Amino acid sequence: MKALLRYPSLSRPVRALLLSVAAVCAAVPLRAQTAPGAGVTVQPLKSSLAEEAFQTLLVSRALEKLGYTVLPMKDLEPATEHLAIANGDATFMANHWHRLHADFYRHSGGDARLVRRGSLAEGAVQGYLIDRRTAERYGISRLDQLKDPEIAKLFDTDGDGKADLTGCNPGWGCEMAIEHHLDGLQLRAQVTHRQGSYAALMADAMARFKQGLPILYYTWTPYWVSAVLRPGRDVVWLQVPAPAGQVSETQLPNGRDYGFQADREQIVANRAFVEQHPAAGKLFELMTLPIADINAQNQRMTEGADKPRDIERHVEGWIRAHQAVFDGWIEAARDAARGTARDAAAQAPKAP
Repeated sequence: MKALLRYPSLSRPVRALLLSVAAVCAAVPLRAQTAPGAGVTVQPLKSSLAEEAFQTLLVSRALEKLGYTVLPMKDLEPATEHLAIANGDATFMANHWHRLHADFYRHSGGDARLVRRGSLAEGAVQGYLIDRRTAERYGISRLDQLKDPEIAKLFDTDGDGKADLTGCNPGWGCEMAIEHHLDGLQLRAQVTHRQGSYAALMADAMARFKQGLPILYYTWTPYWVSAVLRPGRDVVWLQVPAPAGQVSETQLPNGRDYGFQADREQIVANRAFVEQHPAAGKLFELMTLPIADINAQNQRMTEGADKPRDIERHVEGWIRAHQAVFDGWIEAARDAARGTARDAAAQAPKAP
């Protein structure tokens, strides 16, 4: 601006225009430092599971701290979530399972249209469980033991003589693995895969458990079910042997095999968005949550604190309890934006 004083012959309108441009240019570095997302709207997605709101809202709060305008999250099932994000109809989801949702990711364009980096939650597991009382009384430790009609009848809830397995909603991805297990272990004649509203089906299973009746169900962590029906104390995991003639691809390092590979949850985002907004990309890469924290929040929802304002309060409480970690994510994201701005400035053509 001082340089303009050297040219007193400039007309007043021209001087005013140049001063305005200079003011804008001077403000850009500060804006990039504090609010790299200013003026940009973000659309988050989650599935029909209400418990996914906690992680999704936490990511949204971090994006808002960076200046982004975040719209209310929308509900879609996982396969459709991936497609919507790949097509640019939404920005991100915070509950992508790296292995379980691999086909959804690939069929939506894969790395060419989507980005998945880092791990929002490590150590995610899934599998089949039964109540500990029945497991110990009848010596049940493997899923294939349900081929015995007498064992299967223990878990019959509708009187047809077949075990009723509380399973996985269509469209989630896990239902395909369950169907594969039932076919591979030749359990179709002894097991019914019950599908529908998972929460309602699990409520039935828990009511049976409280009555001292046998239960058989599929679940995963992080999720609230294992905070209520505690593995090792209330229930036990069932081993899932590989079908005859096949080598297991799901055996864990400790030798146990629950039929599913150990997994991790990630944030999946639209690639074009991440490439245009390095601050958001760095945030998505760095954010991580302990599974125990997710389970604890989910359990609070089952105890009645499940309204939007409750979940918002849980998120704000988590941020306050981990303020240094949260602030570190924000500062690293801002650094990414600063670095991009510096690179762009260095590459800009110089005046002759």
